Amino acid sequence: MSAVQARVHYTMKQEFKLLAGIIRDNTPVSYDYQPDIGQAAAKQSDYDQVDVIPVSDPNASTLAQRVVQYQAVMQLAQSAPQIYNLPLLHRQMIETLGIKNADKLVPTNDDMKPMDPVSENMAVLMGKPVKAFLYQDHEAHLQVHMSAMQDPKIAAMVGQNPQAQAIQAAAAAHIMEHVAFQYRKEIEKQLGAALPPPPDFEGEDDDVGRLPPEIEVQLSQMAAQAAARLLQKDQAEVQAQQAQEQMQDPLVQMQQMDLQIKKQLADIKAQELQIDSQIKQAELELRAREVQARIENERTKNVTDAANRADDLNLREAQARAQTQLEALRLQIEAADMADAVRVKELQQQLNAVRLQLDAANMADQGAIREAEVGLKQQQMAAMQPAEEPEPNEDEEEAT
Repeated sequence: MSAVQARVHYTMKQEFKLLAGIIRDNTPVSYDYQPDIGQAAAKQSDYDQVDVIPVSDPNASTLAQRVVQYQAVMQLAQSAPQIYNLPLLHRQMIETLGIKNADKLVPTNDDMKPMDPVSENMAVLMGKPVKAFLYQDHEAHLQVHMSAMQDPKIAAMVGQNPQAQAIQAAAAAHIMEHVAFQYRKEIEKQLGAALPPPPDFEGEDDDVGRLPPEIEVQLSQMAAQAAARLLQKDQAEVQAQQAQEQMQDPLVQMQQMDLQIKKQLADIKAQELQIDSQIKQAELELRAREVQARIENERTKNVTDAANRADDLNLREAQARAQTQLEALRLQIEAADMADAVRVKELQQQLNAVRLQLDAANMADQGAIREAEVGLKQQQMAAMQPAEEPEPNEDEEEAT
């Protein structure tokens, strides 16, 4: 009998799915009425988010069997309550016993309706279950929930409650729900398209929200790229926020001022080094000019010394020739033995003429030497002052 009931149950499940698909394909696109909850949307899309399944259990044909099964499960749940959905388990047990208003006695997530963030905070503080929904403004909800958790007055009051740990755990779990939905919305923004409906983690049908393998692979690849872009965006926002907070920190401002002062000092030091380098370069150029001037002076001095030595040599040669001539005349005079007075006078006149020539040559040589010394001094002065070179006078041109 149980096998027959199981096959009938499975067949009914498949038939309900086929009927849901037929209704989805032939139903109007828009609503004919305004829904009580949410916004009016395409009616066909509703069947993409839900599934129709039977609620009967083919494994328990009598009430006694079902009660015994639930009692066994509840005993197992006492050993590891963290892995069981205890509200749903108690709810099903009450419904199996036929007790009315089971949804009010043990409310589950499926019975909860959307609430504003303040009402959700109130429900958490009173120990009531709360649930996040996909369409809500999760960023605003997170801001309100985090503000309540960080409020010192609320934290002090919760700390005095015997159920403080349970309240904090419920608040943290509800915040994680909003974080998960907000993450989903951020991924959809990066993708530029809506994701398929999420799985029903607490439902009875595992087929809800499940995707074929090939579609799941393609969606995973696209989601990986979107997640990478979202990570870069969040990191940039966090860095910008940290930088803004640091800019407002007095210690950071003092450090920045210190860095600016150090930078200014470094710039001043660099300018000083540049100026010192320019001064050293100018000194090197001045020294080079002085060395060049000395070389020119030495060259001019060498030329003047050579000219003086040539003049001395010529003078000595002239003196030697004059001396030779004088000795020759003297020999002639002595040889003539004063034989002829006229001849003697003529010889004396010639001797006087030779002496006059010798004196004139000496005077001319001495004048040339003095003029050469004057020219050398003028050239030295001109080398020391190249920008103001005097013009030679007529006497110096004639001497030259």
